[in-house]
Amino acid sequence: MFFFQEDLHPGNRVNLPLLAKTRDLTTFLPQQVARSIPFSYNEFPQILNLFSLDPESMEANDMEQTINVCEREGLRGEEIFCATSFESFVDSSVSKLGKNIQLLANELAKETNNPVFTIGRGIQNMGEEELVCHKMSYPYAVFLCHSIDSTVVYKVPLVGMDGTKAKALVICHKDTSAWSPNHPVFEILKVKPGTVPICHFAVRDTLAWVRK
Repeated sequence: MFFFQEDLHPGNRVNLPLLAKTRDLTTFLPQQVARSIPFSYNEFPQILNLFSLDPESMEANDMEQTINVCEREGLRGEEIFCATSFESFVDSSVSKLGKNIQLLANELAKETNNPVFTIGRGIQNMGEEELVCHKMSYPYAVFLCHSIDSTVVYKVPLVGMDGTKAKALVICHKDTSAWSPNHPVFEILKVKPGTVPICHFAVRDTLAWVRK
């Protein structure tokens, strides 16, 4: 999923199993309901009881990871929050970027089991005023949204090996100097933090707010 910004050009072939995967269809709870459900690591045993989950189950492990990520402190130059209702998803985004915004998503013309695509012409730079929201693993919709300084969002046309057309979100980080040197991307690309811009395709259910 990770690559150098200079490789984002038409004709390049990319293998994107996390774009072609089945969508996560969990939905937001109404804000009043979401606020009535605990959502913190300190209350995790209560949360498991509420959903009747075994603490040793895979679902419990995924939920614990989601809460831990939602409670982490942002990196230098990063603003972060988790939205547990549609209202908080919209309100927090408007608070960050203002009202003149649009919501972007990955678009596939049809479901496909073939993850290999070729980048087409017409790559669009959607700007650096962004808020990227990752859908987390949880019994109801939870999005981790963050804005990182010197980050650009692109909308990239793709054509699959089976002819499936798509428009994918690509996130490019121009400054990775605040990232942990142990982040796997640096091992994958054989570079050090802060040396070159690094891009990645967004996972299927990722959303991004940008200013119009």
